[in-house]
Amino acid sequence: MAGFFGSVLQWFIGIFFSKSAEIAVIGIQASGKTSFVNVIGSGQWSEDVVPTVAFNFRKVRKGNITLKIWDVAGQPKFRSMWERYCNGVDAIVFVVDTADKEKFNSARFELHQLLGQPSLAGVPLLVLGNKSDIEGHASVKELIKELQLDKITDRPVSCYSCSMKNQHNLGVIMQWLSDRGH
Repeated sequence: MAGFFGSVLQWFIGIFFSKSAEIAVIGIQASGKTSFVNVIGSGQWSEDVVPTVAFNFRKVRKGNITLKIWDVAGQPKFRSMWERYCNGVDAIVFVVDTADKEKFNSARFELHQLLGQPSLAGVPLLVLGNKSDIEGHASVKELIKELQLDKITDRPVSCYSCSMKNQHNLGVIMQWLSDRGH
């Protein structure tokens, strides 16, 4: 009987103390955006991920937070859509492959161009330096420098190293997203 009351109490708490957040997950192609969404949604990492075409939408409930996630394609022909999916979200998650340093210039350009859009002023930014399990990856400090994150002053900015493959820093990232919810 105690188990039943515990379940009812958890259900009741979930109703009245739950949060929701809508996020847009963006970044240039092959950075690990869809892997991030899949790991959050299922807790599983897979090497067999099909590149996103246009966008995917997913609703995920983790504990007392419900995330509405826009996973937007990163190929050049889809980058013009980023603003549309970032408009009105609680946070922008920009995923970068820290092991592919040759794409940093492109990532920096695309990120700053997007953040320059007036409709996105003040939207919090979370930069995820993905693939930190690969030897030679850029550190968070290098990523901040290369993407010029220190020059972004019109919004809260956070940057974390992560690896979707081994789910490194996933708890910290989920807490950050939860704090942006309402």
